[in-house]
Amino acid sequence: MMKFIAISAMLAYGINAGWLAWQLRAFVAPRKSLLFAWLATSLHTLYIGLLCQQQNGFSFDVLSVASLNILGVVLVLLLTAMTKPVEKLGLVLFPLAAIILGLEAIIRPLPHLFPVHTGAMAVHILTSVLAFSLLTVAALQAILLAMQNSQLKRHPPTRFILLLPSLQTMETLLFQMIAAGVLALTVSLGTGFLFLHDLFAQHLVHKTVLSLLAWAIFCAILIGRKRYGWRGRIAVNWILAGFLLLLLGYFGSKFVLELILSKA
Repeated sequence: MMKFIAISAMLAYGINAGWLAWQLRAFVAPRKSLLFAWLATSLHTLYIGLLCQQQNGFSFDVLSVASLNILGVVLVLLLTAMTKPVEKLGLVLFPLAAIILGLEAIIRPLPHLFPVHTGAMAVHILTSVLAFSLLTVAALQAILLAMQNSQLKRHPPTRFILLLPSLQTMETLLFQMIAAGVLALTVSLGTGFLFLHDLFAQHLVHKTVLSLLAWAIFCAILIGRKRYGWRGRIAVNWILAGFLLLLLGYFGSKFVLELILSKA
């Protein structure tokens, strides 16, 4: 049953990615047909819920955390796509979600359960996932913006670039995503400092420090945008630097400890 749900979700992700790719190849403006992506996220959510029930809690191993985070990223994309032109990011995110879910279903590492006793802990976890999701979409948007800026200087630009919204629209959406991500990350860090007593313990210090550095970079980007008009390559480079720090904080040591050293 669990494998059937995972496979069905992976197929739905693949179908919607294929539909987006066909639209790009046919050089038609994307129609907001994300029905299969919504089906995939519903099945993905069901899979995670059944797995938690089976394990008597959520496992904080690297693949389970990655699966939850990519689910959050895709949901942010789908919700944003209702009003903003971001559906093309599904070309990257839908296959990635399918791959991560497939790895989780195949490997099934030993569960690392972590009890959530308080509402503050639940808020900390949920805002962490939300912050990572929003800033992941922002990082992908920044890459697209850099590609668009570069390609528009060439004659003629590629078909993919011509189908993107204007640079101004892309840039406005990018900084809206960053502002929302910074807000969620601020709440996550704030609840962590207020209600957790071991944020600088040996097993968490890297995540805390890297998350704080990422938060500082994203705040600096927003301030630089407002006060100095930062845009283009400077803004993109700092956004990607901040995202890389966040990615290392969330997954770096967990990947090394669980998927490399445990195999040695």
